[in-house]
Amino acid sequence: MSHSEIAPLTEALLSAAQKAGADAADAIAIDGTSIHIEVLNGALELAERSEGVEIGLRVMVGHRQACVSASDIESSTLTEMAERAVAMARLAPEDPHIGLAEPDALSEMRDGDALDLVDLGEDPDPAALESRALEAEAAALAVDGISQVSSAGAAYSRHRIHLAASNGFAGGYSRTDHGTFCVAITGEGTGMERDHFGDGRNHLDDLMPAAVVGHTAAERTVERAGARKPPTGAFPVVYDERVSSALIGHLLSATNGTSIARGSSWARDLLGEQVLPADLSLTEEPHRPRTSGSRPFDAEGLPTRNRAIVENGVLTGWTLDLATGRKLGMPSTGNAGRGTSNPPSPSIGNVRLTAGDLTRGALLAEMGTGLLITSMIGSSINATTGDYSRGASGFWVENGEIAYPVNECTVAGNLKDMLRSIVPANDARVHLSRVVPSLLVEGLTIAGA
Repeated sequence: MSHSEIAPLTEALLSAAQKAGADAADAIAIDGTSIHIEVLNGALELAERSEGVEIGLRVMVGHRQACVSASDIESSTLTEMAERAVAMARLAPEDPHIGLAEPDALSEMRDGDALDLVDLGEDPDPAALESRALEAEAAALAVDGISQVSSAGAAYSRHRIHLAASNGFAGGYSRTDHGTFCVAITGEGTGMERDHFGDGRNHLDDLMPAAVVGHTAAERTVERAGARKPPTGAFPVVYDERVSSALIGHLLSATNGTSIARGSSWARDLLGEQVLPADLSLTEEPHRPRTSGSRPFDAEGLPTRNRAIVENGVLTGWTLDLATGRKLGMPSTGNAGRGTSNPPSPSIGNVRLTAGDLTRGALLAEMGTGLLITSMIGSSINATTGDYSRGASGFWVENGEIAYPVNECTVAGNLKDMLRSIVPANDARVHLSRVVPSLLVEGLTIAGA
């Protein structure tokens, strides 16, 4: 099915909603196929395939709304969904902020052709994915110091999405995703250390060779042999490019309209204030080609466009859908996202942080002595104050050079202070949805040995 082939499902849901007594409605259909293969010790370990169509309907009766979803697309099911949704909406509490977009505000872009998100080749068969996974595993095991590969795999998915609403919007797009990953282990018993690497692309031709994925995972793992705890104290920290987007993700979460409308964000008073260094900007890029976070329109049919979330260090606005925008007295930023069973809520896809001039090595040299974080586990973050604490592992750096691998430590600080002090490197991978380089952060507290 292409997204145009599932369009009749959304139209049928809207018709059923109108007949059931809804004042307004929107409907979404998602058709998906996914294959996931894993190997272990040169043999097939796991093979999973899923496919099907999910449908969702949101109805509004006055200022009340309800959502229902199903995976059965029989006409009788659509009728029953609409009747149930309208009955639920009539019992729901009133919300003056709900409602569809005005017709003249809707996106003129109604498909994803310009975004080049779809690999037009044949869907890969499971044998091809298994071969890729075996190649990654073999490449990792060939590296001296690797005791085992705990997981190696390959995956593929194809999704088609169509959205329609009673305000006249109808549009859809498709996306494919190819991926390869590998997790390697060095050492034995309590001395085991592991690391991983993976690559994911919309187009198979862009995908990194499986042997490179496996070799990179193994090299990262071997570097971690003999890890120990770092010293305790206040030190600068470099977030490696593979984890730095998580730090920026905390800022994106804090500036999400849902958190702001609830008053539960540490950034609630920072609109128009400096949140990053003055030479840095954070830009949303929803139309970047061949990038999984791209989308031609949002889940309310509004246009998506490039937006400076932070410009020259200053926070310019919140991430909003229609409802949160109305609560805050602001227009939607075209950031509504949704699944089949829930109403829209603000979400964000592709972002890019201004790159610096330094390589990661030069950034470590500038840091001098401190911690290079390459992996993080768990988190304790106070959403209201921005107090931050996370488990970390990586490498201890002395005099600008990596001295030894470290594990079992925590880093703590306050996100407001941390983000205002960041210094970026120039090593971001530009094909990722979040293009964020390695980041140097001053003045964190490290709890180690």
